[in-house]
Amino acid sequence: MATEKEKMRSGQLANVSDPELFADLLRAKALISKMNTMYLGSPDLQEVQKELLPNIHPTAKICPPFFCDYGYNIELGEHAFINFNCVILDGAPVKIGHHTLIGPAVQIYTPQHPMNYLERREMVESAHAVTIGNDCWIGGGAIICPGVTIGDRCIIGAGSVVTKNVPDDSLVVGNPAVVKRKLD
Repeated sequence: MATEKEKMRSGQLANVSDPELFADLLRAKALISKMNTMYLGSPDLQEVQKELLPNIHPTAKICPPFFCDYGYNIELGEHAFINFNCVILDGAPVKIGHHTLIGPAVQIYTPQHPMNYLERREMVESAHAVTIGNDCWIGGGAIICPGVTIGDRCIIGAGSVVTKNVPDDSLVVGNPAVVKRKLD
């Protein structure tokens, strides 16, 4: 039988008040609190980030303040950059590719609450992986919704709300975001 953590990571309904998940959440919040007292050049920042986010490439950079749920579900590629005030709710895996730039106040969500109000009362939710390709630029304040895959070399305009998959080499803007054109 799958644990609640395994259910959560695989897109099934999971009890988010499960003791293992709650302990993981508290651990992450303590590390986030520590990290958010630092600045990009702090000598201990990389050590704290590695503890919170074990799947980031050593050349990836994150500017505090930064917020996430668990940290261990986030993967950052080579030279990926996340600007300040980014929120990543990582109940499911979030993969951010090499050389991808994430603007300030970007929000990336994997959790999905049940549509039925009675189920929402039960402290259950599912989570759906988000993948952002290589060489992308996600403009400030953009929101990436659960289950979205953004292809390589895409630009997501500032403030856009991405609710559907985005093909490679696309310029996407709006709420909801739509492909405006293919990039060269």
